[in-house]
Amino acid sequence: MYEILYKKVILPHRFYADFVVFDEVILEVKAKDGIAPEDMAQTLNYLKCSGCKVGLILNFGRLKLDIKRVVF
Repeated sequence: MYEILYKKVILPHRFYADFVVFDEVILEVKAKDGIAPEDMAQTLNYLKCSGCKVGLILNFGRLKLDIKRVVF
């Protein structure tokens, strides 16, 4: 769970990443037709809040596993 700090105020909304690996990598798991721009934006938001530099989006919704690496 990550708190959101905006203009020195902690907002009531929280982000919940699917997995955090060794406090360095955000891992987002999806099961849909493809990785959408919204998934990229979500992962970037998690990276900003967490201080992590690397995120992985894994999509199991197709016959072949889709993997997208996101670097902040």
